Amino acid sequence: MSLAINLSATPSEEESFLDFDNEDEENSDLPQPENQETTSSLRGANRFLAQTRGVMTCDKYPRVCRVKGSPGPDCCKKKCVNVMTDRLNCGMCGKKCKYPEICCKGQCVNPMSDKKNCGGCGNKCKKGSKCHYGMCSYA
Repeated sequence: MSLAINLSATPSEEESFLDFDNEDEENSDLPQPENQETTSSLRGANRFLAQTRGVMTCDKYPRVCRVKGSPGPDCCKKKCVNVMTDRLNCGMCGKKCKYPEICCKGQCVNPMSDKKNCGGCGNKCKKGSKCHYGMCSYA
């Protein structure tokens, strides 16, 4: 069995369909020059999509927060959060940690000076050492 390939420099009938010089500018996939006016309103399309796709918020559907990839299993103000680690909802919805504090296991702690959470949650300093500037036994 043999295979023959014919290469030529002249365009064939199939290649004439790929002639882009005669293409309408309106139907082009290439970006249009900035001096041409284009309409950026997608109002009708967005309204249609909004009607067909319902928004599932956790206040109506609490199971949404337990789905894989969710930010957390708890629902606070229509948002899925983890009250064990969220600074704005630490331990319970609406409980905010102060500026230098972080939320560790539902408690607001200062990682710069807390011996049990030095520099981050769960980082305990050894016995006899203190937490300074987020580091155990600094200086």
